[in-house]
Amino acid sequence: MGSLFGTDGVRGLANEVLTPELALAVAGAAARVLVAHDASHRPVAVVGRDPRASGEMLEAAVVAGLTSAGADVLLVGVLPTPAVAFLTASYGADLGVVLSASHNPMPDNGVKLFAAGGLKLPDDLEDEIELAAAAGPKTRPTGAAIGRLQSADDALERYGAHLLGAQPARLDGLHVVVDCANGAASAVAPEVYRGAGAQVTAVAAEPDGLNINDGVGSTHLDGLIDAVRRSGAQVGIAHDGDADRCLAVDATGAVVDGDQLLAICALALRERGELRNDTVVATVMSNLGFHHAMRNAGIEVLTTAVGDRYVLEALRAKELSLGGEQSGHIVFADAATTGDGLLTALHVMARIVGSGSSLAELASVVHRLPQTLVNVRVDDRDAVARSAAVAEAVAAAERELGDAGRVLLRPSGTEQLVRVMVEAETQDRADAIANRLAGVVAGA
Repeated sequence: MGSLFGTDGVRGLANEVLTPELALAVAGAAARVLVAHDASHRPVAVVGRDPRASGEMLEAAVVAGLTSAGADVLLVGVLPTPAVAFLTASYGADLGVVLSASHNPMPDNGVKLFAAGGLKLPDDLEDEIELAAAAGPKTRPTGAAIGRLQSADDALERYGAHLLGAQPARLDGLHVVVDCANGAASAVAPEVYRGAGAQVTAVAAEPDGLNINDGVGSTHLDGLIDAVRRSGAQVGIAHDGDADRCLAVDATGAVVDGDQLLAICALALRERGELRNDTVVATVMSNLGFHHAMRNAGIEVLTTAVGDRYVLEALRAKELSLGGEQSGHIVFADAATTGDGLLTALHVMARIVGSGSSLAELASVVHRLPQTLVNVRVDDRDAVARSAAVAEAVAAAERELGDAGRVLLRPSGTEQLVRVMVEAETQDRADAIANRLAGVVAGA
């Protein structure tokens, strides 16, 4: 992978790192690469965004880049990232472009690309686009060959119908509070949940371009917790700025994280005969309590590196149906090509209604072990990986913990930093072992 694309597209401070010129160059390069791969037809790109103010500027640049390279553009407006992925497939487009920085603060923004079918771009195609962006266009189309712009007026309704068609059961009688993070879900999430039969109280659903993720959403749960307690709702759902993930809050105000949501969904799918190979995909950061819960239920866990792209790759390679991350990115591979917070919420709420159990009861299947994470600055993270002393210390810690805990060392992909994570039966034990290992890592 080159230096332009990160793990989730191109992201940075809007108008400083992510400039209109850069957005134009990336979009134009993507269109040129598509044409180079298949010149048999004029490429079509779906373009959507979250409501942050800089999205208006960057959308104009992306449209200019695409059309100047000869691609037609379907503008879908403010919609969640998974909606753009779905619509890319639904409209038969060649490319999907999302302008969003997800859960990042408002001043940031990003450009995320989807291939035909709404799939994530493979690394080699991203590298090709990066090279094309650096090189710039050799020729430009003129006259009728210039791309055209059209608004997709049925985009929200089409995505909403897709979600309601994929929901496992009606939600009649369920009261949900949904925190839309003043983001891309603000219009569609309350409407879809009401369409599914729920009584909906929406909070942080009034985006003004400046308030996205500002003390609200899945990274700031206090407001949702208060709203659930005050309203007497059975469940609270928190989306992030682009709604590709969600976390939940039960009726008491307790947080239900992505591991617990994934476990709830895995058990529901297995009960319906829809969990292929009785296997679920999770990342190395999933809590050991999740692994214990799945083992006790007879469900195998396939573990990947951190990042939803790796979860998606495993789902496709093994032809599995469900995977996700502790952060709340959950992928239902039979209905979506990427993590979808609204689809996840519909599945979880359907499980509450269908089982007659509270969210707290459903989530209790996962007994989360206390977890400690220590970031250790090092001179050479590769030297740490080769260190015999570090390997010996990790092995000793694993013997000490046995099946009641876990150790994970992860080098940063961008900094001279090693992350030391320890899970144990008690917080004190996790802290002690993590700090001991951090000292060994620092001295390696």
